[in-house]
Amino acid sequence: MRNRALILLIAPSLFVLPFFADQGHAADLREDAVTAIRVVTNYFANDVAVNGGYVYFYSPDLQKRFGEGVASGSQIWVQPPGTPTVGLAFLEAWQATGDAAHLTAATAAAEALVYGQLKSGAWTNSIDFDTNGQTSLYRNGKGRGRNFSTLDDGTSQAAMQLLMQVDKAHEFSHRKIHEAAQVALDALLAAQFSNGAFPQGWDETPVDVKQPIVAAKYPDYEWRTEGRVKEYWDMYTLNDGAAGTIASTLLMAHDVYGADRYDKALRKLGDFLILAQMPAPQPAWAQQYSYTMHPIWARKFEPPAVAGRESQDAIATLMRIYIATGHDKYLKPVGAALQYLKSSALPDGRLSRYYELQTNRPLYMQRSGKVYSLTYDDSRLPKHYGWKVENQTDELQAEYQRLKKAGAVREPESKVSDADVQRIVRTLDKSGRWMSRFDGQRLVGQPKFRMDEEYLSSEVFSRNITALSQWLKQR
Repeated sequence: MRNRALILLIAPSLFVLPFFADQGHAADLREDAVTAIRVVTNYFANDVAVNGGYVYFYSPDLQKRFGEGVASGSQIWVQPPGTPTVGLAFLEAWQATGDAAHLTAATAAAEALVYGQLKSGAWTNSIDFDTNGQTSLYRNGKGRGRNFSTLDDGTSQAAMQLLMQVDKAHEFSHRKIHEAAQVALDALLAAQFSNGAFPQGWDETPVDVKQPIVAAKYPDYEWRTEGRVKEYWDMYTLNDGAAGTIASTLLMAHDVYGADRYDKALRKLGDFLILAQMPAPQPAWAQQYSYTMHPIWARKFEPPAVAGRESQDAIATLMRIYIATGHDKYLKPVGAALQYLKSSALPDGRLSRYYELQTNRPLYMQRSGKVYSLTYDDSRLPKHYGWKVENQTDELQAEYQRLKKAGAVREPESKVSDADVQRIVRTLDKSGRWMSRFDGQRLVGQPKFRMDEEYLSSEVFSRNITALSQWLKQR
């Protein structure tokens, strides 16, 4: 059932938004931004939310809901850009405006995550409030099923971040949220290996975190056919930006709670990234490593290889850890890695998701039914996966040069411009929503929209609310 904890003071469909303010009147633009935030957050909190939580996409009438596939009316999504992403946007709005309704909405999102926290301490990608639905083994809610806490795609990390920030906003007085945050952080630290790595996830069966501390090396066996590990999720994992999202979580935990254990875990993560950098001729990173530090297979379309996306995430994470600690050792691997990635760019400027070990040839997959086969041919790539990724080496290089010159100093946050605010405000429809239109772009969860079909996006909501809130805080 829909969340009615917040009562709409003004129905968005009846509210005439005072947008299109004269660009020269800063007070009018500020009023427009505050009004837009109020109207859109009210709509999301009262009409879109299910038990305080959210999925990725909605049809305009809210009858169809999508996460990773079609979502039922009782499901919410934890994996970004789901419930935690929306909840953090509400918090931004509260911090910018002081309107308690935004904190109430953020708290409701956090409470939804508390309900779906697993007994193993963290979260899977979705929560179902229907006891006969697709439930998991919840610690606080009613559900049976798997008890696998995942770090994949930033799922549990995002949930922890929302809980921590709401806990802080309530001055640590909300007992259930505070307890859930502590349980999750305890589970995260317990999952860290002795070399600083993290697995993709964990369940009630403990994994031996005391493994040999050795540096990464190329396989001395035929990696195309050998070395597969069925339970690859127990191994050292960097896939899908794991290093960056875990580092963000540890940094936030140290900032919110001040405990040294989070700083120590962050430094250990940085130490692992140093160990995990492959030797020449490919001084970058793989998605997944065995306990002997060989790149290994994960899913059947994820081969042992040097990975373009994960290498860029490792570089960015090492620089953040350098800023946090001031230790030069975390900056040292970056130069060679950037030089290698720049030299590996594809003809269109992007990076390949995979580069073959030692030869450095861009590596892809072809699919026939359920069977995947390795290939160097990029003409028939399966559409469900990102085989080529954005090349961010210019931005990373600029940050690397800045740090070498300025030292471990954080760069000032980029500012939101008045023009950005005007654009965001003017794209609201008459019902106080930011509607998107499908043009064939790749979307998270891969919903099956028709060309030109309208939909409501939690990611667009969160991005726009955050931008408006940051602009207000700049004033």
